Amino acid sequence: MTQENILQLPIEEAPFCIIDVETTGLSPARNGIIEIAMVKVFNFKIVDQYNSFVNPGKEIPYFITQLTGITNDDVFNAPFFEDIVDEVTDFVSDEIIAGHNFSFDLGFLRKEYRYCGRDFLTNLNFCTLKIARRLYPFLRSKSLGTVVNHLRLNNSSSHRALGDAEVTARAFIKMAKELKNNYQIKTVNDLINFQQFPKSLQFHNTKVKKKLGEDVSALPDAPGIYYFLNSRDEIIYIGKAKSLKSRVKSYFSSAAPRKAKKIVQQGARLKIEITNSELTALLAEAESIKVLKPKHNTLLKEYGDKYFLRINILNSFPVPEICNNFDFDGNDYFGLFISRKKAAAVLDMINRTFALRECSEAEFSKERKCFLAEIERCTAPCINKERTVYTEELNKVYEFLYGKSQFALNRLLIKMKEYSNDLKYEKAAEVKEIIDLILSQIHKSSLLAEPVNLANVLFEIVEGNNHDYIVMLTGKIFIKKYVVKEKDYFEDALDDYFDMTINRKVLPDEEDLEKIKITLNWLVKNRNKVRIYYLKDYRNKQELYSKLSSFNSTADIPEETYFDVKFLIDNFQKEKVAVEEEI
Repeated sequence: MTQENILQLPIEEAPFCIIDVETTGLSPARNGIIEIAMVKVFNFKIVDQYNSFVNPGKEIPYFITQLTGITNDDVFNAPFFEDIVDEVTDFVSDEIIAGHNFSFDLGFLRKEYRYCGRDFLTNLNFCTLKIARRLYPFLRSKSLGTVVNHLRLNNSSSHRALGDAEVTARAFIKMAKELKNNYQIKTVNDLINFQQFPKSLQFHNTKVKKKLGEDVSALPDAPGIYYFLNSRDEIIYIGKAKSLKSRVKSYFSSAAPRKAKKIVQQGARLKIEITNSELTALLAEAESIKVLKPKHNTLLKEYGDKYFLRINILNSFPVPEICNNFDFDGNDYFGLFISRKKAAAVLDMINRTFALRECSEAEFSKERKCFLAEIERCTAPCINKERTVYTEELNKVYEFLYGKSQFALNRLLIKMKEYSNDLKYEKAAEVKEIIDLILSQIHKSSLLAEPVNLANVLFEIVEGNNHDYIVMLTGKIFIKKYVVKEKDYFEDALDDYFDMTINRKVLPDEEDLEKIKITLNWLVKNRNKVRIYYLKDYRNKQELYSKLSSFNSTADIPEETYFDVKFLIDNFQKEKVAVEEEI
């Protein structure tokens, strides 16, 4: 059947093949497929499926195993993609192929086909993520998990190809029925066209004001901030967007929230400011709302709902503790962590690996040796008042939080061997759990390898071909080419740092604290778009800029920007295996 004929088919009579792949990383140029799954849909029913592990010809990174559960042993005897390329092609046949965020899967499939010396599939295709963006603009996120939850579907095997392909197929079936019943989307051609927004905008059966419609139609697919203005040229609403085109057009959906409909009804014009990244758009939005106070904006939410590890260095014998905010109060703050659970996991690793006290101030003041001191999990400063030993242990904790985990792992491996030699296998297994936890948390624990309150860093944000640069100097934020300010002071801040003329007595104000919170929140959720440069590693601004200019594409972003997981695994894997065999 020709593509022209397929386009005219009713949706329920058209053959669909939902595809999902698991990979060794995010970039097709440097990574490969480790699992592929395909699910056929016909007449709103799942009718067939295909699933196979794939040998990528390289090690699977530890964090990918943690995410997917797929190990090197799983793919060791699996076929290479070239061994199954005919099976994949035959299974797909001439069906319409689709997936959620399908451009990701297509990028890897094109690469694998090219490596096999084969022409890639020319099938019609569409993306359920794009469908969800139009169908559910009110959802804060259109990720597969969010869409699945909204549709009240269950996925017991997320981040596995077959589980994700099946749930994507079931989500597509529900969306296709909704499109048919509520949007008169009847044919394949209608379905594929639905991914794009209509050229003429209608709202509540009323034509949008001409100038506003023209402004919206001319929106770029770029990050930035947007301003809705009324007929008196007063700004009535300010928003930010990762894509101005997609975000603003969602206001004109029949399913848009009531507030969005009200803004459109009162809006007469639209102005925009393009930024290089979503982060600088978010910072500009927050500052603009505070200055202009548009009537339909509320103050942005507090950004104190994430977590930090605070070390109260004002105490003679400091202890790390979890807090959900930070300040410049003389203590050290490490973070941020996106949930209390992650912060607690790191704190647990510290408590079980290092010999700091864990008692309250009330217990400490009793000067009585506790159980942890008895089992040598604490240096017992309550009775010996030995600050030197305690400080040395605290310094090791700092090294661990800086990302230097080798000492901790060496200590634990030695302890695990001792327990094993003494036939205390349960104790050895407990220590092994800590080792595994450290290895699994290394790449995703703290955002910064310096205390937030003392950090002097440059963040390079890479989105597409655009780069944003943000400097954080002991609590002050400076943004290169900041759209809100006439002068950004970015270069001046770097000059002050390298000339050692920073006035460290000037504490950050409330505006600085808000910018830090917004920045850290965004960065920790978008780590794959961020490079971090610690200024202490460079002698001058020229050396720093030379390093910056050596990166010229998103492909240069290292998958593990923060900690070298592979180095640790290479150093300890053999020793771990030997000890595990004893256990």
